[in-house]
Amino acid sequence: MNKANTADVTLMDEEVFFQRLAGEHRKLYAIAYSYLRSEADALEAVQEASCRAWMKHKKLKNEQAFTPWLIRITINCCMDELRRKKRVVPAEKLKEQEAQEMRSSDRLDLERAMNRMKPKYRHAVMLKYYQDMTTAEIAKVLNKPEGTIKTWLREGLGQLRNYL
Repeated sequence: MNKANTADVTLMDEEVFFQRLAGEHRKLYAIAYSYLRSEADALEAVQEASCRAWMKHKKLKNEQAFTPWLIRITINCCMDELRRKKRVVPAEKLKEQEAQEMRSSDRLDLERAMNRMKPKYRHAVMLKYYQDMTTAEIAKVLNKPEGTIKTWLREGLGQLRNYL
């Protein structure tokens, strides 16, 4: 293989990667928004996830696992952002509280309950009920057996019932 052909293969890989990434952008944004509850933060998380995915794309061995792999990276970016936000208390906290007061109390109760759940249960419940994923799809994303996901969903819903 000569140098020109090698460049074409690399270019094609890049082109295919970004086409597939663009095809998943809406789903990634919806997932990020369900975690972060802010348009700006969700867009930033998707951008960060896209960057991380591009830097690690050569490590992805199975192209069939592209979407679950991207979702897992996005969730990790969201969790990093949530951890960072816990350490930094923003000056705009008052504006945020005013905005929350305007939301319905039921929605606030649900958000508070979701935040109190164990992360593994929250991930499973969010992907199932916010993203309408099947247990098989969630198992691929979280890299766990389907039976474990079913257990996490049951336990997560039980925790939600207790908190609500």
